[in-house]
Amino acid sequence: MDLLFAATSSPSPAPAAGDFDLIGTILWPLKWLVEMVLVFWHWLFTSIGLPPADGITWVLSIVGLVIVVRSALIPLFVKQIKSQRKMMEIAPELRKVQEKYRGKKDQLSREAMSRETMALYKKHGTTPVSSCLPLLVQMPIFFALFSVLNDVTKHVQAGIGGVGLLNADLTQQFYDAKLFGVASLHETLINAFETQNVTAIVILLTLVVLMIASQFFTQLQIISKNLSPEAKTGQAYQMQKIMLYVLPFAFVFSGVFFPLGVVIYWFVSNLWTMGQQFLVIREMPTPGSDAAKAREERLARKGKAIDGSGKVVPMEKYQAEQQRLFEEAEAAKAAAPKRQQPVSKQRAKKAQGNKPAGGGQQGKKPDASTGKA
Repeated sequence: MDLLFAATSSPSPAPAAGDFDLIGTILWPLKWLVEMVLVFWHWLFTSIGLPPADGITWVLSIVGLVIVVRSALIPLFVKQIKSQRKMMEIAPELRKVQEKYRGKKDQLSREAMSRETMALYKKHGTTPVSSCLPLLVQMPIFFALFSVLNDVTKHVQAGIGGVGLLNADLTQQFYDAKLFGVASLHETLINAFETQNVTAIVILLTLVVLMIASQFFTQLQIISKNLSPEAKTGQAYQMQKIMLYVLPFAFVFSGVFFPLGVVIYWFVSNLWTMGQQFLVIREMPTPGSDAAKAREERLARKGKAIDGSGKVVPMEKYQAEQQRLFEEAEAAKAAAPKRQQPVSKQRAKKAQGNKPAGGGQQGKKPDASTGKA
């Protein structure tokens, strides 16, 4: 198979004497993996008859790369969802800690607050960083992809390939590939304006607008449907609302300076995120959120409900569980010792003075016939 022999590609030029490319060294293994996946999909599509140097072949290869990367990140995404849930659960406790040390600026108070906060994170098995893991992991992969595609031009000029399976011939094919026959995948919006390539400008601007729209809609799903009433009262919610309008416009920068191939990768990845988020909000909503209420209504129409362990069960089983829990609560309430009403010292002293002395015989009048009381 030709793919197995592609590993003999020419290496990238070595850095000049005395220079050390730290970023390049860190990204090298990721670039190798990116090239491997990209070349595999390219081999697969050319095997079924697509032209090797056609733009659609390489675009589909980039889509395949998105599928592989995002599928590998699914376990981290599930961990992210669980971490976000736990963070929301401990939000009231975190607020108590913050209120406890509000206004205290001394070093000891700050250290104590930090210790109590970290203790809460450890107790519930979560940290704020856990909710960012998929993004943090994906960014180095994105940088590696950017480096692979951004280096295509200089590698073609030098007559070499990438760091792995993307050999000189495949690099040349990628360089020659044009989407719809007019927009090169290594071309940026700046290049398109310089060459007056109107079609490429339209394609890149359209992708940037779609990227902004997909990012906005994904974030809107979260803050409008998947937050509990308690989460909508904190400062973090206000920050999320601000980021809803600010963050998408970061893609304007990417659309100007990134090659078309990278923009396509980012847009397809955004579509994946949007679809994945939709499914999570629909099937695994945050308890107490509007999405959770909508799911409960959908299940109720089907004669089902969610039991105490979070599983979907028939309505009869759910009602039996609720009845059992009610009876247990009533039994525990009945078995609990009665709480005595507290009385003031004056009232207690008065009650003590009103008690008859001598076993209750004091105060009785003597019998007239016997003279005995």
